[in-house]
Amino acid sequence: MRRSIDRAGGDRSVRAAAASASALCGALLCGIALVHLAAQLLGNVPLAGLTQVLLMPLLAAALWAGTTAPRPLMVRLALVALGFSWLGDVIPRFVGGEPGFLGMLGSFLVAQLVFALAFWPRRGRSVLRSPLKVLPYLAVAVSIIVLCAPGAGSLLPTVTVYAAAIGAMAVLATGMGRRGGLGGALFVLSDALIALRAFGVLTLPAHETWVMATYITAQVLLILAVRSVSRTDPPEGDGTVPGGRSAERRRRG
Repeated sequence: MRRSIDRAGGDRSVRAAAASASALCGALLCGIALVHLAAQLLGNVPLAGLTQVLLMPLLAAALWAGTTAPRPLMVRLALVALGFSWLGDVIPRFVGGEPGFLGMLGSFLVAQLVFALAFWPRRGRSVLRSPLKVLPYLAVAVSIIVLCAPGAGSLLPTVTVYAAAIGAMAVLATGMGRRGGLGGALFVLSDALIALRAFGVLTLPAHETWVMATYITAQVLLILAVRSVSRTDPPEGDGTVPGGRSAERRRRG
């Protein structure tokens, strides 16, 4: 019994330390994000570039610290998606022109696909249950493609593939709850702003600040949704699908 008590106390200590580490990473992320957005507004390019490359590592650290081993596949995939998002943030800093844009687009394309894969197990809770609710996402994706088509030129097929990928991610993110759904929608908005400016369709006042504000918020909401779901969904490999037959049998029992 004493060993059980000691083990329970040790587990509590580990969880408390993890929670503190996650909170610290979250606080650092919030501070860096505010500095980054201020640098964008003030036109301080070096500071904006330095702070941008710190955002995704801090968010990944917060997710890692906020979850316990063995981490579910959803969490691991989200970490991979954050890694590719970080590449998308970094590549344009070192590669200019069209190659840099394509490198950024390719990195974020992989990130969207990995996020979609992470959210796939909860597709039964997404707007896919009601095809009519998918139509707004489809309409937005098609609208972005149509608006960007005149300026995209040879990049139009690439833009089309990316629009389809981020649209699919946003649809599947609705299965992650309200935070997931909002995060997916904001990610679409952020990337739409990038595309509309890149292809000469629209430039807002403080355009880059709006891009980054929506991007950071989107990523944070998606990761909060992942962390929340990973704590409530059944462990992997127990044969239970959320809301599926096993759950139904338990309710009947």
